[in-house]
Formats: sequence, structure tokens, C-alpha cells
Amino acid sequence: GQHHRRLFQAQRHVGGDRGRVVRRIGRLGEGLEDLRVGVEDVQLAHLGTDQAVDQGADVVYAAAGGTGVGVLQAAADAGKLGIGVDSNQNGLQPGKVLTSMVKRVDVAVYNAFMDAKNGAFTSGLNDLGLKEGGVDYAMDDNNKALITDEMKAAAEKAKADIIAGTVKVHDYMSDNTCPY
Repeated sequence: GQHHRRLFQAQRHVGGDRGRVVRRIGRLGEGLEDLRVGVEDVQLAHLGTDQAVDQGADVVYAAAGGTGVGVLQAAADAGKLGIGVDSNQNGLQPGKVLTSMVKRVDVAVYNAFMDAKNGAFTSGLNDLGLKEGGVDYAMDDNNKALITDEMKAAAEKAKADIIAGTVKVHDYMSDNTCPY
């Protein structure tokens, strides 16, 4: 979804198109049941990750549910790195998950409760990005040996530049296009 398009934009911002292997893993059909199967198919994710590694991928970004678990397992099995998604998945394959793109649902829930407490709650879409603390990357004991001080400084600079508006992040929802 939106988060993998933003990751592509960040990768292009930092390193151009070098080394990027793009592969969507999962069986997505017309019905909700097909979507569930696609999101939870660990074996298919493992096979797709193996193919991406065979094509030269060094880091594989997991995108959803059981599929993500399969991606992280396959990347670790191949001696490559994975990137987790949604929650901190660094501990699923300690030392083999570069980081996880974390959706901070706790921040959204806290904000909703505080808005309700203060009589300012409104229903509807609430988009929380880096500036609002709604997304982040995970650093912990499981990945700290993989991240150099230079890498962390570069990530923090990119984060600060996005928050400041110096680096513009394309919003796929605004025009249904992904220029990356």
C-alpha cells in the first residue's frame, strides 16, 4: 500500500534506482477471502522472497501479515536482511531485520481519547505521519548491531527533512499514482 510507495520514494531519494528489485508477493483476487489468503500466505512469501534474492535483492521489505513473516524468514534463511512492517518485528529474526516501519496506533488511540476528553472528538480519517508521531522506524537490541551511527544520522536527517517539508513525500491517495 501507501507505506511501500513511500519506502520506494525514500530509497530513490537516498540511492537512486540502484539495486532495487520490486516484487509484490501475495494472491489478491476479487473477494475478501482471496485477500486474506494473499496476506497470510507464508509459503508463497518465502518463495517470492527467494526469487527476489535470486534476482539480487539484499534487503527485502515485508508488507503484511503472515506474508511479512514469510518474507522475514526467507530473507534470514538466505543471509539477507528484511524490513518489518506495522509493528516492531525486529525480534522475529534477531540480527536479520534491518528495521521495522512502525505504525503508531497507540498515538492515534491516545489522540482520539484526548480529543474525546476535551470535547473535540470528530470521526473520520485521521492521517498521522512522521510529524504527528504516527509512523517511525524501530531501533532496539535486535537490530542495533546492523545500524551504524552514520546510518542512524542519515535516517534522522531524512526524518527531520520530511517533518520540516524540505523533502516532499508523494501522497498516493491524492492522485492514485506512484512516481517511484
